[in-house]
Amino acid sequence: MISRTERIANYAILILFATIALYPVLMIISTALSPDQIGDSGGLHFGNFAEAWTQGRFGSYMRTSAIVAVLVVGLSALFSIMAGYAFGTMRFRGSEVLFYVVLLGIMVPAEALVVALYFDLRSVGLTNTLVAIVAPQVAQSVAFGTFWMRAYFRSSSREVVEAARLDGAGHWRTLWRVLVPMGRPAITTMLVLIFMWTWNEFLIPLVMATSEGLRTAPLGLAFFQGQYTAGTALLAAGATLVALPVVLVYLFLQRHFIRGMVEGAVK
Repeated sequence: MISRTERIANYAILILFATIALYPVLMIISTALSPDQIGDSGGLHFGNFAEAWTQGRFGSYMRTSAIVAVLVVGLSALFSIMAGYAFGTMRFRGSEVLFYVVLLGIMVPAEALVVALYFDLRSVGLTNTLVAIVAPQVAQSVAFGTFWMRAYFRSSSREVVEAARLDGAGHWRTLWRVLVPMGRPAITTMLVLIFMWTWNEFLIPLVMATSEGLRTAPLGLAFFQGQYTAGTALLAAGATLVALPVVLVYLFLQRHFIRGMVEGAVK
């Protein structure tokens, strides 16, 4: 039994860390709702969000980010699940070496590869295209996703897999009809993490695309800061708009996300 003093201490520590984590967020929201120009009346200025959306052209930028996120998350999830299943349940020559080669996508930062990658894509005429933004992020995300799904498939119930095999199910049916539904929390956690990284990616869109129509939301926010406004209120409003999709996705999937993280830690 936990004593009352221990319970109070636990809540006090949780409240302290929650306050530390939420303070910057509350400050940004407070700044976004403050007057943008000297002489404006007090109160909450919700119109800052509409003005920032219009001046910063965030509609176009967020649409591009949404397209990139859907493509990266979808392709990465498909390739990661299949690669994780192969590395987690099959034994073939060179599997361990090949797996560690795949892990180089996690260990090598994008900053070390982006210049060489730019020249490689330019030589085949793919720079300043959607492919140049999506493909490098898919490669990075598949490296993490393969590692994540391999751990799940290795810890999955062997009895269930063997029962599916006895029923005549092949690898494809065992994967998509048995293991994938069972691994929904792990897959959801992977999807949320990849979406968050993709939405916040700044370097690859900056280097690979020069066209304004291919700017993502974080890149558009940087240009908004430098070109359209010097006021902190509109800048904070733009930052809030850019961060909002990640927050909404996490809040919508938080149960599966936390469950997947806990199960991964226990396993």
